[in-house]
Amino acid sequence: MEKDDIRDIILDSMLVSLEAQVRALKKLRGPVEEEEPHEKGLSQLDIAFNILEAGGEPLHVSQIIAEAEKKFGVKLDRESLVSALSKKVVKGDRFVRTGKNTFALMGR
Repeated sequence: MEKDDIRDIILDSMLVSLEAQVRALKKLRGPVEEEEPHEKGLSQLDIAFNILEAGGEPLHVSQIIAEAEKKFGVKLDRESLVSALSKKVVKGDRFVRTGKNTFALMGR
């Protein structure tokens, strides 16, 4: 047997032993209360939609980000938001581009 094979056997044995010890300790502790699942937050597109709907006019991405921080307490990533909005514009889904990095809701 080579040195690396012996090393792997020893490490595997230790790993199996430690996993068994962890399982035993968890059993001794008893049942763990699971946390209630938290509500899923709004996506950045949902936030942008809400802001544009409330504003009723096209807004530059910087304005959308500022409003998101004020109204929802979240800091949106500029590049990510522009990318997501641009993809929706190309698909013809909810948003239109009215200028450079300026977006509005479709049909409004």
